[in-house]
Amino acid sequence: QEQMVESGGGLVQPGGSLRLSCAGSGFRFDDYSIGWFRQAPGKTREAVVCISSDDRLAYYGDAVKDRFSIWVDAAKNSLGLHMKDLKADDTAVYYCAAAQSCPLLTSEPTFWGQGTLVTVSS
Repeated sequence: QEQMVESGGGLVQPGGSLRLSCAGSGFRFDDYSIGWFRQAPGKTREAVVCISSDDRLAYYGDAVKDRFSIWVDAAKNSLGLHMKDLKADDTAVYYCAAAQSCPLLTSEPTFWGQGTLVTVSS
């Protein structure tokens, strides 16, 4: 059974850092575009970062570019997200996901986790 499970969310002060992790099982990361999206209260899903299955390059959303970085260990079917210089606007539930392509990561993910809450507040 295909599954993705996130961990690492929590409360962090503005300007702080946080690492999220995601473990996948039941499918191969190499067969999909993989990454993270987030959803803040009352807002629609927002793409954070996606590694394309075509070129294996990481594509970041404008809001997180230069502050967030993704890492992947395909052999272990795991990925993570290192977030720094966090802002209140980064508060959201963060989901790891796999999709047929990066444009579909937020709208039609094939697999995704239950999400982990990140709260940025003083």
